[in-house]
Amino acid sequence: MTRTFRVDRLHAQLISKSTLFKVLNFLDGQTPETPFLLMDKEKVREKASFIGRGIRNSSVFYALKANPDAEVARLAHQLGLGFEIASEGELEILARIGVPPHRIISSNPVKSLKFLRMAYEYGVSLFAFDSREEVDKMARYAPGSSVYVRLAVPNEGSEWPLSRKFGVELQEALELLLFASQKGLTPVGITFHVGSQCTNLYNWSIALDKAKRLWDAAAERGLNLSLLNIGGGYPVNYTKAVLEIDTIEQNINRLICEKFPDSVQIHLEPGRAVVGDAGILVSSVIGKARRGDDDWLYIDVGVFNGLMETLGGIRYTYLVEGSNAPKKPWTLAGPSCDSFDVIDENVLLEEPEVGNLLLILSGGAYTISYASEFNGFSIPATILI
Repeated sequence: MTRTFRVDRLHAQLISKSTLFKVLNFLDGQTPETPFLLMDKEKVREKASFIGRGIRNSSVFYALKANPDAEVARLAHQLGLGFEIASEGELEILARIGVPPHRIISSNPVKSLKFLRMAYEYGVSLFAFDSREEVDKMARYAPGSSVYVRLAVPNEGSEWPLSRKFGVELQEALELLLFASQKGLTPVGITFHVGSQCTNLYNWSIALDKAKRLWDAAAERGLNLSLLNIGGGYPVNYTKAVLEIDTIEQNINRLICEKFPDSVQIHLEPGRAVVGDAGILVSSVIGKARRGDDDWLYIDVGVFNGLMETLGGIRYTYLVEGSNAPKKPWTLAGPSCDSFDVIDENVLLEEPEVGNLLLILSGGAYTISYASEFNGFSIPATILI
């Protein structure tokens, strides 16, 4: 079956031509039941080889929460990436594909007792924290582990801020490092997160300045730190072109070289940047309606079964099958009976027919991982191409 899509300049700017070609070629053959997520293996391989290359002494730990599909995880493992995890469920995925413990870290500052015990028994020995209670837990259930404190840093300019729930200020961070040492743990470093989908280059500058002050304060108290975990935050193209990874890493590397010892080990935790623009979510149009002055378009994937990030401000770019009509604004909604299931408004699209496909570009990250079967609608299957 041959399908036609009108690809315009914006689509070509936001996603690689090779990924788009692979997807369109796949859709010309036997199309599985929608919704499903197509993941370009070569794009994942490209991003895995590129991220971290511009930062000295860096190791990359893929944030599994971005896309925990077992085959995606297996591909990341084959590409030599480490993994950052937060739960026993994520650890079970990695255990099934044979990831060794030295390639796993946990930067969740508040871990469940079950996960902490399970991770320690598996051999994971590198954990983040940001409270005395967490130190007590780790001292009891993961004794002797190496730990790094979560520092609060600005998240302005990030489309998915992460600063409110976790992180502490400088003085408390120093006291926690000292307390961890007293409890028999090994304080090795500092971590921070500038926010997911960060489009503000200076967030990293501010965060590194703050981390440097803590690093020096720790040295004055006899703690010789060795690790700086700079989290994730690298953005991908959704509706516009964003900062290039090499631009971000040039800035980060310059600041690290200026501020930190040559021997400092750098950990990165990219998730969205590894898989986001390697994936295209394929949905079908299931209905249309005129409500007041608005045209509504309904598709078989919505905020509950794949597009949860739209509730936090992430907007996608779409590609409609088989229409040469002029574009007009639509309110785009998912399939559930819940009126909360509205994906976006004023989306300019050609008018499709019911049954036509609608492609959601850069859909590889935080789609299946957030998805539920609310109202009985299926979680999109993941297919690597």
